Amino acid sequence: MNKDSLNQPLSGNEMPRFGGPATFMRLPVGTTFENTDVAIVGVPFDIATSNRPGARLAPREIRDESRLLRPYNMATRAMPFDSIQIADFGDVPINTYSIDKSLKIIKTFYKQIFNNDCCPVTLGGDHSIVLPILRAAKERFGPVALVHVDAHADCNDAMFGEQFTHGTPFRRAVEEALLDCTKVTQIGLRGTGYSPLDFDWARSQGFHVVQAEECWNQSLNHLMDEVRERVGDTPVYVSLDIDGLDPSCAPGTGTPEPGGLTTAQALEIIRGCTGLSVIGGDIVEVSPPFDTTGNTSLLAANLAFEMICVHPRVEHSP
Repeated sequence: MNKDSLNQPLSGNEMPRFGGPATFMRLPVGTTFENTDVAIVGVPFDIATSNRPGARLAPREIRDESRLLRPYNMATRAMPFDSIQIADFGDVPINTYSIDKSLKIIKTFYKQIFNNDCCPVTLGGDHSIVLPILRAAKERFGPVALVHVDAHADCNDAMFGEQFTHGTPFRRAVEEALLDCTKVTQIGLRGTGYSPLDFDWARSQGFHVVQAEECWNQSLNHLMDEVRERVGDTPVYVSLDIDGLDPSCAPGTGTPEPGGLTTAQALEIIRGCTGLSVIGGDIVEVSPPFDTTGNTSLLAANLAFEMICVHPRVEHSP
């Protein structure tokens, strides 16, 4: 693709960072998924949460904080905006009164993305939104591998008798055969639970569960070497619940748990997906009402940028 035909973020040297369009990194608005490599999509949905609400407000806040980002990755030397076509496609028009209807709307929206060989990077929203995304992905790719960062396994059978919540998506994903369970890695799980099955059910399905305690005081590069070997060339989806990070790094979330991952470890996980067949990713559970400094949304914007940088067709500066 000709570099001159690629969308570029609006530079802070052309327009002050407090001005310009309210899109992710002040990118142009997308109009068609055709010939687009990465679609930035917001899903402003949080009626499946069980504790603190507010994730419906996150897509707008993450986009706002993303104005601080620049287009070149100084650490990995990735040049996404000189390599692939990226655009912001706004928000999925969810039904704010119905979980069931919203899940159907989300799946329909993402089918269009995947059917055009476009990779979605999603700004959530609570974690229930990953289920319809995976449903759409299965129709295009079959069961996918998964890299899942979270404080919680999100494999509950039900919550208050409800099967579709932010704590149940990966139980449903297993039941619906959306995942290649031998190629699922969950990283950062921790805290208190109701029983050992909170994490052990995932293990019994073949998931590789890496609790937060196994990650303390060390680099996760070696872990990501293992993940890449396990995933191989299988299409892989990356789902990052911001509460996977310690509250000292990301306080603005609905269900914070002490003892989590560091910002550097989150970067290592995403960058460790370089070379894999990444077909999409999400950042979920950011809750701006509990993010008084805006730092959680800023972190989420940076992590979304890192997801863009591991797109298989992104080139790197020599």
